Amino acid sequence: MAAAVDQRQSQIVLGLDPDPAQLWPQATEKVAGSGAGEQAANAVIDHCCRLIDAAAPACVAVKPQLACFERLAAPGRAALGAVVAHAKSAGLVVIADGKRGDIDVSAAAYCQSLVGQTATEFGEVDGLGADAITVNPYMGVDTLRVMIDGARKNAAGVFVLVRTSNPGAADFEDLELAGGGTLWERVAQSVGQLGDGSELSDVGAVVGATAPQHVARMRELMPRTVFLLPGIGAQGGKVEELAAAFAPGRAGGLITASRSIVFAYEKNGGSPADAARKQAEALREESWALGAGG
Repeated sequence: MAAAVDQRQSQIVLGLDPDPAQLWPQATEKVAGSGAGEQAANAVIDHCCRLIDAAAPACVAVKPQLACFERLAAPGRAALGAVVAHAKSAGLVVIADGKRGDIDVSAAAYCQSLVGQTATEFGEVDGLGADAITVNPYMGVDTLRVMIDGARKNAAGVFVLVRTSNPGAADFEDLELAGGGTLWERVAQSVGQLGDGSELSDVGAVVGATAPQHVARMRELMPRTVFLLPGIGAQGGKVEELAAAFAPGRAGGLITASRSIVFAYEKNGGSPADAARKQAEALREESWALGAGG
């Protein structure tokens, strides 16, 4: 994934979290389908594909939020597959954002579902085909290792939640441990050790851009880890406060933006596609300048 970032000269990840009740106007015109579920899913496909076409030149990856598709049941899962295929055809890395985490058998199944294949009596069934997944460390390092091993078998990456962007992150993640340090620092230490030893590790970290005061400490604990940085724009995170993330170089940080790109037209005017393109380009320029020292 790091090579793809350098090649495209971008650190911008386009978040895809479609709300079927708030899609671009063009996506809801003349929608085909039998019933509300299929119609909504087809509108979501149109919306996401238009968004990808508009923003892709300024982005390195897309990050579909799985729940936003799965809530539409079977048509939503089909829509997710169609959107992932479209993103890949545009040359984008796909980060499946499901924050999965479970015991070994279930963890392996998640990997098969998202980045691998499932063996059956009838042959192998392909999963989603994502290039990376987000995972939850709450159940421990043994579950993370299963997810990481499953991803590696399919030349995919893993991003572990370390310190998230939501306000409630402080409830648990910032708790002080008896042995010293916070819970997120303990997770960061593990993430730093679970990588493959490459210049940039294949085990990344989700690092909320809304708490930039922690980024330097995270980089100290995870010197070779790629940071996935959600929270820019609508959640209040600012690109200029994330310089420490880019210490290993431009590819050390991936800046995620969703609503600020999707709904840029409501703030700046113009067509949804033109406004999204301009917003994505502006973010790319801002992040490129910030990482120029790396």
